[in-house]
Amino acid sequence: MLGYGAENFTFARLRPVGRVTADVSLSVRYGGVLPAGWNTDPMDLDPAVAAHLQRNDAGLVPAIAQQHDTGEVLMLGWMDDEALARTLATGRATYWSRSRGEYWTKGETSGHRQWVRRVSLDCDGDTLLLQVEQEGPACHTGTRTCFDDGRVWETDA
Repeated sequence: MLGYGAENFTFARLRPVGRVTADVSLSVRYGGVLPAGWNTDPMDLDPAVAAHLQRNDAGLVPAIAQQHDTGEVLMLGWMDDEALARTLATGRATYWSRSRGEYWTKGETSGHRQWVRRVSLDCDGDTLLLQVEQEGPACHTGTRTCFDDGRVWETDA
């Protein structure tokens, strides 16, 4: 349980069934008809969770993906309520692409999936932490993390 003053809520423990995704864009690949068992309906985020999210002007919250067992920071994506609801419902990390203006489930085309083990909200409610099991590289450039090549500063102190 996460405590916020007198209010408490829990994120549901979710187990993906058959590793299906709820990404509507897949219907294009199947001629407008998805295989049986695929859910493309809009998903609602638990109101208790939604009430604690502090969104930016575009309605988005940054979501940091971290390897669950090593603590390695993998990438930063953006989520709105729908992306978070899809993530919680499927157990697969789903983000909002600001450049393409659409939802994307990590690994859907590349095979580099993120299986979500835990989702946490920071103390201000303005950042999500997704602890995931990463399959393959997390970065679209093919590196393990999006931070492999971008060191700005380091000290030995």
